[in-house]
Amino acid sequence: MSNFPNYNDPIKEDLEKIRQEEQQKKSQQQQEMERDRRLVQQEEDYQLLLKKQREIEREKARLRAEIRKKQQLKSEQERMKQEELNREERRRQQLQYDREKVRQQESKTNSPPPVYTPSYSPSTASSIEEQLKELDKLIGLNHLKDEVRQYINFLKIQKLREKQGLQPVPITLHSVFCGSPGTGKTTVARLMGQIYQQLGILKQGHLIETDRSGMVAGYVGQTAQRVDELVNSALDGVLFIDEAYTLKPLDPGNDFGQEAIDMLLKRMEDYRDRLVVIVAGYGDEMTRFINSNPGLKSRFSRYFYFEDYTPQELIEIFNIFCNQHRYTLTEAAKEVLLTRFKELYDHRDKSFGNGRLVRNMFEKAIEKQANRLVTIPDVNPYIMQQILPEDVDQLIINS
Repeated sequence: MSNFPNYNDPIKEDLEKIRQEEQQKKSQQQQEMERDRRLVQQEEDYQLLLKKQREIEREKARLRAEIRKKQQLKSEQERMKQEELNREERRRQQLQYDREKVRQQESKTNSPPPVYTPSYSPSTASSIEEQLKELDKLIGLNHLKDEVRQYINFLKIQKLREKQGLQPVPITLHSVFCGSPGTGKTTVARLMGQIYQQLGILKQGHLIETDRSGMVAGYVGQTAQRVDELVNSALDGVLFIDEAYTLKPLDPGNDFGQEAIDMLLKRMEDYRDRLVVIVAGYGDEMTRFINSNPGLKSRFSRYFYFEDYTPQELIEIFNIFCNQHRYTLTEAAKEVLLTRFKELYDHRDKSFGNGRLVRNMFEKAIEKQANRLVTIPDVNPYIMQQILPEDVDQLIINS
């Protein structure tokens, strides 16, 4: 056995340590390379994202410029069109003025002063279909229009049966119009009178409109006289009584409304072939009014219901007022106004004004527009006709 020491074990340990250190260094180098690679990839992705964002911004800018260009072109076209319309209107007015001046010069005799008459003169429409077309032109009221057409068709057939010697069905022409204010009840009553005239039911078909104040007086005997005068003026036509339920208040006391009702029923019986009476008002109140008197209930058996206008229909009515008075409601103003109409419609009660509400809104809007225009120098006709969002925003209306 040798006495020399064994150096192999320390050497082996040193070699193993060196090998492990080299492996650690190699692993660290690989981790650093992987980290650098990820950083480079992230940088490339970031630059690509920036490039795409710049491309999107350039496209947005291009689209905005194109939209502005189209808006400017549209505005210029509208301005030129409006100027042409203004010139045409001035030419028309001048021509009308010249014609009127010539007519006055040629007139040698003075015409008699006009005589006031409460009768309504029928329009120039020469057929029932033309009257029904006028009915169809009214905004909304689709269900009512269908009911009126069915009713008119029924009357046509009854007249045809009578002409051909068949026994017609006994009918009552007196009607109840139920609905809120401003839903076109008076307009429809006027058209009904003209249709009755076209059918040969009434000779004239004119409309006499009244309410409680036109029928009830404050002293005994005067109410009957007032009702008699109204009936005489409405003979061969239609007597339209608005808010007729006020003739029969819930607490009548010494009210003379009952005297008006009694006189009306008597005259309706006296002139059953020469008079049509239409009573109108809120649905619940009219039902109570008709049921309060057997004479009323037996004579008024036909009901027509007028629905409230929807917000979109209110916008259409507003546009009619604009067209009548040469105003233009911009699209932005229309959106503001539609939102306002939706609020009013969603919170409406039985006093909701419908068409009257729209008229009030229109009048308030052009007042606000006028206050806006007085601060603008060099106002031209195009600007004066534009109704902008600020003209219809936050309008306070008593409907």
